[in-house]
Amino acid sequence: MTRAYVGLGANLGPREVTLLRAVDLLAAADGVDVVAVSRLRETDPVGVADQPPFLNGAVALDTSLSPHELLELLLETERALGRVRTERWGPRTVDLDLLVYGDETVDEPGLRVPHPRLAERRFALEPLADLDPTLDVPGLGAVSAALAALD
Repeated sequence: MTRAYVGLGANLGPREVTLLRAVDLLAAADGVDVVAVSRLRETDPVGVADQPPFLNGAVALDTSLSPHELLELLLETERALGRVRTERWGPRTVDLDLLVYGDETVDEPGLRVPHPRLAERRFALEPLADLDPTLDVPGLGAVSAALAALD
């Protein structure tokens, strides 16, 4: 089993309900054991500023799925919850990002782990720090130090 961390986000519809439903769907999947869920926090949008605020969090899970299999599960979960991909960084009913997958680094078309913009995103780092303040992210270092660098 590998400990992975998934970012949660939504800014359309019943945001909290959708995010908690996403966690339930992940927990029900074969090869996935949800270990913890961070608190959810409202954040300003990044990229396209003219849209509603986001509700963001993260989930820690233990998984026997490969990074690619986990990514496919995340995409299937998004689709099941009504996600339609239109505008990059635009409004969305749900967004599930594979942030960290154990101590692995993956750089392939369609999959980069750790998430390539993790160090720039307080809305992703704070929930990770909620889950594990001592988390050491490959290529980034301690989550707490990455957060401090944003200040």
